[in-house]
Amino acid sequence: MTTTYKKVFWAAGFGWMFDAMDVALLSFIMVALRQEWGLTGEEAGLLGTGNLVGMAIGAMLGGYLADRIGRKPVFLYTLILFGAASLASAFATGFLAMLLLRFCMGLGLGAELPVASTLVNEFAPPEKRGRTVVLLESFWAVGWLIAAVIAYFIIPDYGWRMAVILGALPILYAFFVRKNIPESPQYKPQTERIPVQKLMTEHKRETITLWVVWFAIAFSYYGMFLWMPSVLVDKGFTMIQSFQYVLIMTLAQLPGYFAAAYLVENWGRKQTLATFLFMTAVLAYAFGESSGTASLLITGALLSFFNLGAWGALYAYTPENYPTPLRGTGSGFAAGVGRVGSIIAPYLVGYFSGLHYGYPFIFGMFTVVLLLGTGTLLFLGKETREPKRTALV
Repeated sequence: MTTTYKKVFWAAGFGWMFDAMDVALLSFIMVALRQEWGLTGEEAGLLGTGNLVGMAIGAMLGGYLADRIGRKPVFLYTLILFGAASLASAFATGFLAMLLLRFCMGLGLGAELPVASTLVNEFAPPEKRGRTVVLLESFWAVGWLIAAVIAYFIIPDYGWRMAVILGALPILYAFFVRKNIPESPQYKPQTERIPVQKLMTEHKRETITLWVVWFAIAFSYYGMFLWMPSVLVDKGFTMIQSFQYVLIMTLAQLPGYFAAAYLVENWGRKQTLATFLFMTAVLAYAFGESSGTASLLITGALLSFFNLGAWGALYAYTPENYPTPLRGTGSGFAAGVGRVGSIIAPYLVGYFSGLHYGYPFIFGMFTVVLLLGTGTLLFLGKETREPKRTALV
């Protein structure tokens, strides 16, 4: 790694970590808000949905702006936006105020993620590009772990507001980014409008594949993990126990990323992503059928391992499907369409649980969607890993 490459990787990684911390805190805060504000299951689901509507809009807008005005400024200002909204949400006094602020946070979060992966992708050496982007994704697991630790140690004694205030740290981090991250060497300023229609003309096959896979993985991830603490409470555990068990499950995310980082370079992007997606589908079904503590922890940990490994492979795979002038736009639109799934899923979980549908049914729904995504990738997706050069003998 060159000095600049290291600087970009670590700076983007810490930004990603803060993103994950904010998203994860919502899953724990929902448990506390349902008790403190008396929210219904549907209202709690709407908080997740409002956040994800913002992420869908932010992903498309952020990717487009990254191709128009540059990767660095978009990355910087999105950090400030979601950090400021996070701080303000600590002082929310009711459901509607929290819903609006979670939407604003979503705008920043959604725009930052595809821009950060594009930025790192364009700085990474070709032979390390896939591994590097997956390792960037591993910061997401670190953010979830920090959020789980905050929830376990802070929320019970100091309340959810103190936990949310800690999510405002990206505001300070943004000033570090401004001074230390260079613009991508591959970015060329564009004075004309980005031809977005090329996504569905010149790159139709790649775009359809990515949109379906992004929908499947975002639908399953946000539907399952935003509700995970609540699911455990509904299965008979206390709030403290549910936070503790989610923390244990979250630990399995890191080896999932590391396994995917190794496989995308040595096995290929497409095969790694398809395998991890398929195993996520299998484990989603198994988790929904589990009831005892041991089976819940084992299937939950494996679900975290494969689902987050799939996320890492997807972030490595997505930018490589498009040329440089369309890379930010293509990645952003794929993420934005995927967020449609993440918007629908949390609400559906709240809706079905309100109708007293069992978790085998709800997690079976995730299994079906993941299998559809896996099939689309296998039949339409292409391999993007560059062939390894062999020495002449």
